[in-house]
Amino acid sequence: MTEVRPTVAASASLWERDEEVAALAQAVDTLCADRSSPGSLLVLCGEAGLGKTALLAETRRIAEQRGCTVWSARGGETLRSVPFNVVRQLLQPALVSMLPEEAREYLGDWYDIAGPALGVAEPGARHADPQGVCEGLIAAVRRLARRDWPLVLLIDDAHWADQETLYWLAGFAERLADLSVLVVVARRPGEISGASARHLDAVAAAADRPVTTLSALTPAATAGLTRATLGENADAAFCREVWAVTGGNPYETVELLAKVQDSQLEPVEAHAGELRELNRSARGGGLVARLEQLGIDATRFAWAAAILGSDITVDLVARLATLDHDDAVRCAELLRTARILTAPDPSTGRTGPADLEFVHPLIATAVYNSIPDALRRAMHGIAARIVTDSGRGAAAAARHLLEVHPDDDEELVGQLRDAAREHLAVGAPDAARRCLERALEEPPRPEVHAHVLYELGCATFLTAPARTIGHLRAALGMPGLDGEKRVDAVVRLSQALLHNDQMEEAVRTVEAEAARLGSGPAHLRLRAVQFMWEGIHAGETTSPGRSERLAELAATCTGRDNSERVLLILRGFDAMMRGENAEEVVELCDRALVNGRLAPGLGWTDSEWGVELLLMLTSAYAYTDRLDRAESLCNEALRAYETAGWSGGHLALAHAYVGLGHRRRGRLEAAERSLRDALDLAERVGRGLPLYWTVTCNLVDTLLVRGHADEAWAVAERHGFAPPYPSTVVLPDLRSVRGRLLLAVGRTEEGVNELEAAEKAAAARGHHNPVHVFGAADLARALATEDPARAARLAVDIRRRAERFGTDTAIGEALRVAAVLETGQRAVRLAARAVGYLESSPCQYEHAAARVEYGVLARSRADLERGLALARSCGADGLAERALAELATGAGHVSSR
Repeated sequence: MTEVRPTVAASASLWERDEEVAALAQAVDTLCADRSSPGSLLVLCGEAGLGKTALLAETRRIAEQRGCTVWSARGGETLRSVPFNVVRQLLQPALVSMLPEEAREYLGDWYDIAGPALGVAEPGARHADPQGVCEGLIAAVRRLARRDWPLVLLIDDAHWADQETLYWLAGFAERLADLSVLVVVARRPGEISGASARHLDAVAAAADRPVTTLSALTPAATAGLTRATLGENADAAFCREVWAVTGGNPYETVELLAKVQDSQLEPVEAHAGELRELNRSARGGGLVARLEQLGIDATRFAWAAAILGSDITVDLVARLATLDHDDAVRCAELLRTARILTAPDPSTGRTGPADLEFVHPLIATAVYNSIPDALRRAMHGIAARIVTDSGRGAAAAARHLLEVHPDDDEELVGQLRDAAREHLAVGAPDAARRCLERALEEPPRPEVHAHVLYELGCATFLTAPARTIGHLRAALGMPGLDGEKRVDAVVRLSQALLHNDQMEEAVRTVEAEAARLGSGPAHLRLRAVQFMWEGIHAGETTSPGRSERLAELAATCTGRDNSERVLLILRGFDAMMRGENAEEVVELCDRALVNGRLAPGLGWTDSEWGVELLLMLTSAYAYTDRLDRAESLCNEALRAYETAGWSGGHLALAHAYVGLGHRRRGRLEAAERSLRDALDLAERVGRGLPLYWTVTCNLVDTLLVRGHADEAWAVAERHGFAPPYPSTVVLPDLRSVRGRLLLAVGRTEEGVNELEAAEKAAAARGHHNPVHVFGAADLARALATEDPARAARLAVDIRRRAERFGTDTAIGEALRVAAVLETGQRAVRLAARAVGYLESSPCQYEHAAARVEYGVLARSRADLERGLALARSCGADGLAERALAELATGAGHVSSR
């Protein structure tokens, strides 16, 4: 290879990096070309010492030369347990330079959500939702990018970034298409596993080009670098040995050549044999031996710097290493001369108080690992004390507390519990989990142990329901957890079992605890939770007399407190599911409200009862034609979650139920948009959960009524909408929607079987509401030709149920089914009656379908055209197309599928 090399002053790590530098320069140029240009992401991957940091530095130089704003951050091997560490480095400099009012203005509604994670705002009293914080951080970059365009973000050593930052980075990478920012990420291969590895893989998958994998220097480049450093008189044999010893690693090559210069070794073949020994002294055990040669004080100084990891100041190191100031200054100079420590690079723009940093992460790792284990743990303990004495709080000291040797220390347990609470308040449940797991190792005092387990169960509730189950069961099995906290632990355990698809166990858990307690508010709360879980349990059977017992309890309730209001909601939902009189259902639900609104303590973000209860209330209104109340509740949920920054499962459900409201109203395009938004959020939370089934089921149903059967099938296939079904009730009925889907795509036999299974399962549960369990109606239509007698019996039963329920929608839909099974004028009269009822219903799609069917049967062009216009206004173009096709073939009616 021809030696065309940079000047001697150029970074050695940029040798043979022309292609990479060109790609980075092109990315910067693209960013600068147009304020509306899409964002881009580049990932550099290479082993330690191959020049990743140098390439980031070159990116900074190029970007600043072109007038870009550049922010940078770096992961640290000993800092991975510090939540939001890297994203704080990245964004804090831009925010701390603002006045508080300016920062609040730039972050807007996200200030109170993302501000605590960034360290620019105090956390609130409630636990922050991790997904909401992630969305807030994305919004922060979005708003700051508009101010500071063109903006370049550089993240070094991403493999050592904290999990919270990587979660944000993975989400941010997916949104770059509509954000004009260049992000360059450097990482080593491997190094991490678990969630952090998955997040980094997601970042790589979102990159604009394949990951750039850096390779070692070739022998020719190593020879060029050697001669640029030592002089042109370095002979070929010596240069080849430099390459053989270092493997072409740029960092090791530079360090070895520095050693050659220090030792005044002549770069000729005769001295090539000494290179291996020199190289050993620059790494691993050789580095430690060289450190020891500098003296015990310098060694202690280096150890203390390695313990601190970041923000290394001479004063702080002196306190940790128990050195006086003059000795500390002297040691710092010795370590700088030995190329172990160096002054921070001012070009990075970091605003911390650091005087020093390690020359390379490899050196920091070697120094940290050289500290004797017992001494390292003790030094972390001292460091934790220094941090807490400085007033920075337990969370700031937590990374040191985690490393202290367990020693039955009651104070340390208290500090770790405090740190966990602070982590939860900023949206870092995984960091809270680590603190509480470490507290258990101490171990806590017997009277405290159950409380720590309870707090650990609460910390893992959103992220790991299976772990929560174990922790809460253990807590409940120990003495010390009494009163309201014990009841709360039982309720949370049942919720975790529910979210882990262990519904029967959830019911048994609260039932057993309720039986243990005497009468009183706690007993009533547990009974209400038991009724709630039984009400949404999709098992083939229910506990005997459950509905009757619930009705008896609710009959004594006036809605004077939240326990009574909960029972009224549960009774209203149960009555709706059973198809009891809709006016009575609405009256029960209305009694649970206070002046038409949710009572204090029963709001969407209140934690005592959970979201399931309010979804029951919303469903009861939605399926009794009180869509005004249902939509008001859904929109209130959406506002509450967006304001609180809850962007996970709760927000997904809110969007899903907004979609349900649109679907019931006949605003099908709006329904599809809301449900697709919900599905995007549900994907991030995780597949297989009840909320995922709810969203998918409603989306498939909406696509079917729009006439998009092929897309509905594709969604079902893509998202696993098929047996086995979850153990929780999903509205509308899963089997009914699945059966309708199978019929729509021509799989008639399978569809009929699914609809028959839907009828059987609903009957076993006592669910006789024909609006949400509509399988019987579709089954009657499907059997109209093959088994007209059975179809007629089904139609009679549907009509009986509809009249019992009493809503215009239920009766109108039942009459539509009856009209399908008749001929001549009787069919026309039934269709006309269906139109009359559905015209008064708030459900405009069903009205459109009835109007079209009547127009076809009656051969009424006016009614047909009115129905077709209404169908198109609903977004149900497929209905209009099928109507015209069936009219042309003389079918006589229009299928609702």
